[in-house]
Amino acid sequence: MTATTTHVFLSHGLESGPGSTKIQAMKQAAEELPGVTAVAVDHRSSKDPATRLEQMRDAIETAGAVPERTILAGSSMGGWVCAQTSAHQRVLGCFLLAPALALPRYPQSNPVIQADHIQIIHGWEDDVVPVVPVIELAQQQKLPMLVVPDGHRLENSLERVVSEFRQFLVRAGL
Repeated sequence: MTATTTHVFLSHGLESGPGSTKIQAMKQAAEELPGVTAVAVDHRSSKDPATRLEQMRDAIETAGAVPERTILAGSSMGGWVCAQTSAHQRVLGCFLLAPALALPRYPQSNPVIQADHIQIIHGWEDDVVPVVPVIELAQQQKLPMLVVPDGHRLENSLERVVSEFRQFLVRAGL
């Protein structure tokens, strides 16, 4: 890969996979842009957050991605993985969908997200990851957040999510 390649790593949720509708739609949107390599990380071998975090780190290393040209995008537990990854190494972008943040059952559930560009999208009717603690985390860190009338899977907001992701990538300079 050249120094101008931007890597987009997509991380799916706990009960999902790299072929899920949201992950594939965002992957396709990223791949439409020149100089982008998009990778849907396969976390299905483990439901453990720490293991999935290591899988993301391995994927980034294997791809030879450089942090200042890396965008992380994740849903639910995948959002937690992306947020945690950025807490350890500042990246170009972090795009989080219904991220499993501020949950007591997750280790380090309040990561300090470090990215030049950040966007959180969450559903008002999310019954898996409550929206209020995520709003509070976003407020504490002054992170941009969009809350939509949808549930945890954001299935009724797919078109909006992909549109927001495209705009996010453009704001990040892609």
